[in-house]
Amino acid sequence: MSYLNLPFALCAAALVLMIHYVYRRSIRSNLPLPPGPKKLPFIGNIFDLPPDSMWETYTAWGRKFDSDIIHLNLAGQSVVVLLSSTATDDLLEKRSAIYSDRPSLPMYVDIVGWDFNFATDVLQGQRRRAHRRLFSQAFSSVGSKRFRPDQLAATRRMLGRFLSTPNEFSKHIRLMAGELIINVAYGIDVLPVDDPYVALAEAGIKAGLDATIPGKFLVDSFPLLRYVPAWLPGAGFKRQANEWRKIAHDFRDLPFAEAKRLMESATAHQCFTGEYLQHLNENGQAYYDEDTIKATAATMYLGGSDTIVSVLTSFILAMLANPAAQRRAQMEINSVTGGTRLPDFDDEEVLPYTAAVVKELLRWHPVAPIGIPHLLRVEDEYRGYRLPANSIVIGNIWTILHDEDMYPDPYAFKPERFLLDGKPNPHVRDPQATFGSGRRICPGRYFAASQLFISVASILASFDITNAIGDDGAPIEPTYEYSTGLVHTPLPFKCSIRPRSQSAVAVIEGKDQYGLSEASN
Repeated sequence: MSYLNLPFALCAAALVLMIHYVYRRSIRSNLPLPPGPKKLPFIGNIFDLPPDSMWETYTAWGRKFDSDIIHLNLAGQSVVVLLSSTATDDLLEKRSAIYSDRPSLPMYVDIVGWDFNFATDVLQGQRRRAHRRLFSQAFSSVGSKRFRPDQLAATRRMLGRFLSTPNEFSKHIRLMAGELIINVAYGIDVLPVDDPYVALAEAGIKAGLDATIPGKFLVDSFPLLRYVPAWLPGAGFKRQANEWRKIAHDFRDLPFAEAKRLMESATAHQCFTGEYLQHLNENGQAYYDEDTIKATAATMYLGGSDTIVSVLTSFILAMLANPAAQRRAQMEINSVTGGTRLPDFDDEEVLPYTAAVVKELLRWHPVAPIGIPHLLRVEDEYRGYRLPANSIVIGNIWTILHDEDMYPDPYAFKPERFLLDGKPNPHVRDPQATFGSGRRICPGRYFAASQLFISVASILASFDITNAIGDDGAPIEPTYEYSTGLVHTPLPFKCSIRPRSQSAVAVIEGKDQYGLSEASN
């Protein structure tokens, strides 16, 4: 080819590619949207969404339209709901490059100030990658094991509190989760009663959840409202945001400052913040800076405790409803420990049924039934459907984990579904969907799963969980009702938690390998 003809050839090739691109876009734009409820002019499906438990509505629509992908229009905002593991694998996993962003949350991120929470960070690029890389490095399947002594100590302190005041089991679970995360993230030893960092964690989690309730704040649908002054009638959200912003900033700054103080006073013990600050101080340069450490620790502080609280409270409820499952797990644990010691992490491989109980807990009532929504930045095509650019994409975890084909009798609590001949069943999918999908999957899932196992095994080794008895002498049956917000937690209920034997009491009250007197904490 003559060099004189080269520019012409390049222009011709570019023209062909442009024509192909326009042709493909033309075809794609003529494709139908996925099925869904009928859309009204202007407002679309706004009135079709229930105020709560929307995951159940999504499941019902999937059945009605015989589809595992549903489309909604919320006043111009395109929403795609995925209702099967196949659809989430195909899009959120295999096409994660275009499905890994987050939708904008003006109230939560911009106005209240939770922009340091990388789980909801809408920014692509270096900042988000640094946060996730740092978290994933610290809490990988191998890295998270260095925190197991902290996990054991927190779990055994919880057992001592169960022994002292069993009626306050929910409070004890929350305290255990809070003190564990605070200790691991910041190296702070919390007070057994009225600890300010535990109180701050609870206030922050509540404020964060309230600020993300879908449809609660008009500014999330009309972002320009963020600029209205707080004194204007109808701008109560701005006044509420001012209160929450103080909590958000304290949440991010106060425990981090205490962790630095402990380092400077040489009284710190191993923790995430101390470890990476020391590395930064010694090396001067890294892919992260001090703000990255602070934001990552705060995200850990925010997200870790509520997951543990939700699942362990569901565990207590599941044992009330399934005494046969409780007895089977207890017999398995006794066969390994002989009733003379508490379970350890090394026991998991020889406690397959107990491990299956944890899997079933994650499947039975997932912590976040709709997960955290993704955002599709560019237009896509899937199974002959057009998925519009800037669509909010929801992987409906509830539907996926209650798939009757994968999990027969899905609303029943059946740990044995994960076993085959006493070993893990390779034909049944692990409930990893509860931790999300794709590049946005929860990086703390290994730490959370190990904490759930050791907590469940330790409680079953030590206590019998039965119905509480009312003043009339009759058993009190729980309602088995759950909260309907973004985090799925049982509503308060009563039960009886009693030591299985005097030897169980002696094990709890004795000094473990960490020299901790459990009953005195």
